[in-house]
Amino acid sequence: MAASTSSTSRATATAPTTAAATSRTTSAPRSASPAENAATSKNTARSQTVADSRSVAAAAVEAKVGPGLARRQVYAVAGCYFVASFAALGLPPYLTEILPELGDGAARWAGLLYIVPTIFGAIGAPLWGRLADRFGRKRLLLRAQLGLAAAFLLAGWADSLGTFAAALVLQGVLGGTFAASNGYLGAALEGGALSRALTVMQGSARAALVFAPIVVGALTPWLSPHRQYALLAVLPLSAALMLAALPEPPLTEAAAPSPAPEKAGPAPEETGPAAGDAGAAPSSETGPVSGTSSPGRSPAASLRALYTLEFAFVFSTVISFPYLISLIKERLPGTGPLVSGVLFALPHMCYLVAAMAVHALFRSRPRLGIALGFGCIALGLAGHGVADSLTAFVAVRLVLGAGLTMGLVCLSVLAADCARGRAPGGLFGSIEFFSKAGAVAAGLAAAAGNDWFGPAAPLFTGTAIALVTVFATVFPALLSRLPRTRRSPRCPR
Repeated sequence: MAASTSSTSRATATAPTTAAATSRTTSAPRSASPAENAATSKNTARSQTVADSRSVAAAAVEAKVGPGLARRQVYAVAGCYFVASFAALGLPPYLTEILPELGDGAARWAGLLYIVPTIFGAIGAPLWGRLADRFGRKRLLLRAQLGLAAAFLLAGWADSLGTFAAALVLQGVLGGTFAASNGYLGAALEGGALSRALTVMQGSARAALVFAPIVVGALTPWLSPHRQYALLAVLPLSAALMLAALPEPPLTEAAAPSPAPEKAGPAPEETGPAAGDAGAAPSSETGPVSGTSSPGRSPAASLRALYTLEFAFVFSTVISFPYLISLIKERLPGTGPLVSGVLFALPHMCYLVAAMAVHALFRSRPRLGIALGFGCIALGLAGHGVADSLTAFVAVRLVLGAGLTMGLVCLSVLAADCARGRAPGGLFGSIEFFSKAGAVAAGLAAAAGNDWFGPAAPLFTGTAIALVTVFATVFPALLSRLPRTRRSPRCPR
């Protein structure tokens, strides 16, 4: 009993000592000053603001890609565009054979009718894109396929030049399958998934450019190119049936209100890798931005830069198409149509082989890929002007193919970045407008240059445009990296 009492007394006596030690240990850190407390509170609020912003962006992304497409569905959309574009891309080169059947013996209207679908496609693309954002992207994509089929049927059964020209006008107005397909993909995908899908879509277009003229030529002994319009109308009809099985992307994305930014400026985390997830980071490369943009949305300056690059790229590449065969025959007499066709298709074959590898290489630096692409285009087009052997033509066509591949892939990456926070139908409709405008301008410039200076003139015009674009792309980036000196204070007077 005494031992127990003694133990209890020792424990009781020890307790104050332990409590005192604990109290000393707890109170060891000095109390923070009011200024430090205010700074800590401000940093905590700023971190919470950044976290809230990221949560909002994550919610918006999840709302957009939640009903996204599987890979097989993306390839199904690209495959539908491939089969639907066969007549649109494969038959225009044969206008010189079609028009004599319609009363134009000398095919004088071939040059104008060649660009009629492009002109009216450029006019209609923005309107159809906005309607797709309002009424549904799948519905408008089906409309484009069915409109293309109707135009092909009319062209195939036309018995006069006026009716055939009206069919080409309808093809441009009612078609627009490429912009409609991209708008459909942009409504269901975002970021890297969207840029890869756009790269696949461009591969579909390149494949059609390669194979469609060959198939049309192979069918010509049995069916004239004029009547092939009616036969090939089956392809967009079958594409519409396949697209009917795909899901309809949501019309609108769930957008939560963004928290107000701190007046003290953006936190360091806002300019880190999370902000450049799309890989393009165009807002830091296109100069000052006017106006405001929603979280995750690229600035308006980036969109204007994309439109400019799209126009310049299409102009500098398409300008070499119309008179390439004439140039090859002039420089390489006796060259057969098969060799000429292979040389024409070589840059597009380069895209089919290397597009996905280029996408992986330039996914995070598309501006560099754009500059290198335009540089290769300028070098390749200039090389066409001096090439005088088959080996030289193959080499310059491969250089042009490298530029074509880098340019198309990196433009797809920039387009995917600009699609963040924007209605995809209107965006890709506008991109299609500038693309077709570049093609029309290239066709007119090629015709004028060929008439005045021969088939090599369009190549040098394209070289000049490509070089100007390289300088416009590279120099602002170099100037932004130069050290800036701080202005000295003004001396008092």
